[in-house]
Amino acid sequence: MMSTATAAQSQSNVSKKQPEIRVYNTLSKTKEPFIPLRPPKVGIYLCGPTVYAESHIGHMVGPVIFDTIKRYLRFSGYEVTLVVNITDVDDKLIAKSRERGIPMSQIACEMTADYLSNLKELGVNQIDHLPRATDHMSQIISFIQTLEEKGHAYAVDGDVFFDVAKDPNYGQLSNRTTDAQQGEGGEAAAKKRSPGDFALWKSSKQGEVAWDSPWGPGRPGWHIECSAMSHEILGDTFDIHGGGLDLMFPHHENERAQSSCCHGAPMVKYWMHNGLMRAGEKGKVGGKSDREESAEQAAAGKISRSKGAGGLADLIRHHTGERIRFFLLRTHYRSTIVYGEEGLQEAGTSLEAFYRFFDRFNEITSNVESTLFPGQLFYELAVPQSRNEGDFDAGEDALLAEIRASREKFLAAMDDDFNTGSAISVLFDSLRVLNRHIDKHSLGPAANANDPAVVSLIKATTVVRELSNVLGLFLKPTPSAGGGDDSDAELLDGVVRLLIDLRKEARQRKDYATGDAIRDRLSELGVSLLDKKEGTSWERSS
Repeated sequence: MMSTATAAQSQSNVSKKQPEIRVYNTLSKTKEPFIPLRPPKVGIYLCGPTVYAESHIGHMVGPVIFDTIKRYLRFSGYEVTLVVNITDVDDKLIAKSRERGIPMSQIACEMTADYLSNLKELGVNQIDHLPRATDHMSQIISFIQTLEEKGHAYAVDGDVFFDVAKDPNYGQLSNRTTDAQQGEGGEAAAKKRSPGDFALWKSSKQGEVAWDSPWGPGRPGWHIECSAMSHEILGDTFDIHGGGLDLMFPHHENERAQSSCCHGAPMVKYWMHNGLMRAGEKGKVGGKSDREESAEQAAAGKISRSKGAGGLADLIRHHTGERIRFFLLRTHYRSTIVYGEEGLQEAGTSLEAFYRFFDRFNEITSNVESTLFPGQLFYELAVPQSRNEGDFDAGEDALLAEIRASREKFLAAMDDDFNTGSAISVLFDSLRVLNRHIDKHSLGPAANANDPAVVSLIKATTVVRELSNVLGLFLKPTPSAGGGDDSDAELLDGVVRLLIDLRKEARQRKDYATGDAIRDRLSELGVSLLDKKEGTSWERSS
């Protein structure tokens, strides 16, 4: 490892300049330099789910992306507050309450727990606030009153609508004119001044959940909930508002309009929209926007719960949360993610390349002092917590020079609108460099800890862990995909390694028939043996 003098010299060479991050702003339709409103603080609001049913994989796209964005901004020196809301009052919740014959709050509680459990499995742990609409009813009512007082809203028979004609900037985000707006139909349409006006408050019908208000008992419209909650936590104007591309209109357009009119200031500096997840060649997983889509579109776009559009917990048990997170991040966040079993299997195969390296690294470094988790040195490596702290002087070391160059490529990719797809490609390049280094120096199990090639390997591998952790990957050992708990995985590993030893003994006795029979039988059971110079390892067959 680096000496104290070398480390001090390395620190002196670290660049302290502010990173030049660029973000694609949906409002301007261009990439813009990321300059927070109140640096180093950054406020991010992401639209969360309407909790009327179990989460599907499409619900994980935004949280994984913005969890990663927060990780990277924090790594780059910013103090980030990430807010993800929970919509726990809505038409679909009311309908589900009637269907199941239980209170709406009970359904919301159950489905919120399911959502949070799935987030945890995918490593989404950067959320600071999870506000629920029903906990902010007083703020919502006050917000609507201010809009009404300023002439941007009007009440009719217990309903309150936003007057889009009073906002000269309406349509800027989605590039729609007021003439092109299509509002809600039904009874509400007859009450509106214009078809594009949208509901801020809805009067309650017989038997519906309701809150008291100046306009009578009722509940809030969808859009006003997010405006009130984001304002309560992040203020009049905040840095980033995220969500799926399908939310740009009407949800985000309406949020932007009511917030800017209420506070006399732009709601958000940067609007960021992730691409949608599609099943095969058509249709968003889970429908269009959970609210508006024809039956034909829904049938074309949705996939069954058994294949990912619900029952996400089962999908996680089959593929692991890390594989699903990796699958979501290997595509740039603004691109469409094509969902399918083949894609998840490919992601698993890619991850196995990393897991094999981790096993190889742990075997080589088993002589290095390790008191926490013997034999798991990779997951113990202490990584820098910031990009400046992590920079280093490679000196004359060829491996470290290559890894440092890869680190710069990784940072450049993330600086360019958080391009996780390119960043992951850089990690694969680094993996090839590390494996080549091991082969070149013939490093085997329990290598000499003082060997310069081992010292360089540890430092270079630390960089790979540093960068992968920024993406929320390889934070801890992950059980194998396919179900089972840790004890099952340990038992399987022990049995296979016993058979590997028996095969080795048979081959040493020149009993090649028995050795081949062990290998072939394991292959039939879905276990592939990998013979290398330093020994034999194994992996699950696809």
